[in-house]
Amino acid sequence: LSSLSLFFNPFDNLVCILLGISLTVWFTLLLVFIIVPAIFGVSFGIRRLYMKTLLKLFEWATLRIERGAKENNHHLYKPYSNAIIAREPTSLEEEIKEIRRSGSNRDLDSAPEFEMSDIFYFARRGVESIMDDEVTKRFSAEELESWNLLTRSNNNFHYISLRLTVLWGLGLLIRYGFLLPLRVTLAFTGVGLLVFLTCLIGLLPSGRLKNFLSEKVHLMCYRICVRALTAIITYHNSENKPKNGGICVANHTSPIDVIILASDGCYAMVGQIHGGLMGVIQRSMVKACPHIWFERSEVKDRHLVAKRLSDHVEDKTKLPILIFPEGTCINNTSVMMFKKGSFDIGATVYPVAIKYDPRFGDAFWNSSKFGMVNYLLRMMSSWAIVCSVWYLPPMSREADEDAVQFANRVKAAIARQGGLVDLLWDGGLKRGKVKDTFKEEQQKLYSKMLVGTPEDRSRS
Repeated sequence: LSSLSLFFNPFDNLVCILLGISLTVWFTLLLVFIIVPAIFGVSFGIRRLYMKTLLKLFEWATLRIERGAKENNHHLYKPYSNAIIAREPTSLEEEIKEIRRSGSNRDLDSAPEFEMSDIFYFARRGVESIMDDEVTKRFSAEELESWNLLTRSNNNFHYISLRLTVLWGLGLLIRYGFLLPLRVTLAFTGVGLLVFLTCLIGLLPSGRLKNFLSEKVHLMCYRICVRALTAIITYHNSENKPKNGGICVANHTSPIDVIILASDGCYAMVGQIHGGLMGVIQRSMVKACPHIWFERSEVKDRHLVAKRLSDHVEDKTKLPILIFPEGTCINNTSVMMFKKGSFDIGATVYPVAIKYDPRFGDAFWNSSKFGMVNYLLRMMSSWAIVCSVWYLPPMSREADEDAVQFANRVKAAIARQGGLVDLLWDGGLKRGKVKDTFKEEQQKLYSKMLVGTPEDRSRS
């Protein structure tokens, strides 16, 4: 036993020395290339070089897939949504008149009345909704036409070539063996520093020094968290960035939208108080900065929420409020109905459009399918998170506008800038049924076509 101990002790010492050197080198690289640049808000350009390399790799993989499919007479998978030819939007009355014109010799300018052919309009719209539903498909991941070496786009063909299989295995090793541990380390570093430093700053008396240190700490920690996702963000029109006393509204794709925006400017967050780790983070953040957290029982009290928001924006020394009016995550192909609450306060609204590039990783959080931990694991094991952020000119409510009209105008501007589809549907359909009011609206349109409006009848 004594001879064995003499043999193993030098070996154990060598392992400990090598492990210590590895950890020292690891944390030194983190400090020099990630944490210090995050503190000063600079970048060495490594992430953008990494993105360009990935793009060339994806192009090569796509060419190999197309060549392999031709050689083996396989049909390349295309998203079904592209198979439907888009038509110019027309009104209910115009479409029904078109159907009547093709199937009847009756004078279309005669007194309106019900015709059996009208049924075909509603039947066709029902079939179109089943084949290409413009609402529910916004709650699932956006489909890709090419393979990004993360998942197989063609579910019916899992083997293309040996080269691609080896490349996929090598990518799996890099993502889970190197990138994931690195990103987890950065995430814990960013969150840990945020909790610790904001608690320290909370001990300072209110004043300029406290506000200055709070902003610097928040920016530093969010930038570290951005690097934990290998996020490559391009900000446009920075002269339109939200200012104190205003409300920043943006389309909502993922919980990381907050990190994406907060790494370029400080905001006052709005949300419900949570327990666990999220609760610890919320309690520490509010010590250094006046964020707006609500108890679960307060969230549904609209008057209380509006009062808290209004009091905040009236104080021009406080940070702009960050709100996602959709109220749920959409898959970044469209913008759905904005809740009117934040547009009814009377404050200046700063619209922001966020558009992700799904080729590098799907940022959309399908909360009905993935829990938060599972989602973050998927994010940290993807290639990168690439997105563009546009700051739009500030907008104010006009004299003849109500809150709903103002919200729709802001939503249309965000959709137009981000290249997203502007939908009137409520994101609450993600978990609920269609409201009866939507059905009644279609019935009223058809009834109006048949019997006319009260004004029309009075004139006749």
